[in-house]
Amino acid sequence: MVKAVASGGFTLIELMIVLAIVAVLAAVGIPAYNAYVMRGYMHGAQDALLQQATELQKYAQDNETYPSTCPNPVTATDFVISCSSSKSTSYTITATGTGPATGFTFTLDDQGNKATPAAAPGWTANSTCWTRDQEGDCAVQ
Repeated sequence: MVKAVASGGFTLIELMIVLAIVAVLAAVGIPAYNAYVMRGYMHGAQDALLQQATELQKYAQDNETYPSTCPNPVTATDFVISCSSSKSTSYTITATGTGPATGFTFTLDDQGNKATPAAAPGWTANSTCWTRDQEGDCAVQ
């Protein structure tokens, strides 16, 4: 009588199949997660632009002119916020990406016009609104 020997491990084929499945999930999941994190940075920058616009409006109410630099500067993670005023009656606020957000630029002017003049590689800029995704669709704010 011959006894069958039970195997307690995995075959090489089973391990290769699992490894292939993990590689496919990582290839899809990692870029999606990175885009999700980037959208968080972008929302932070866009919120900072709106907050800075409020600060500029407060300054203009008190001084009857817009300043040449940001009063009470606000901050955003991985973005530098700057203000410019070519005339005392208008302004433009710019959020320029740094670190992982390098390549992105968002603007807001005194008329409420929003734009994404520059976007990181793989993302689409938009001259009429703030980009919310890689296709260049407009953010709702």
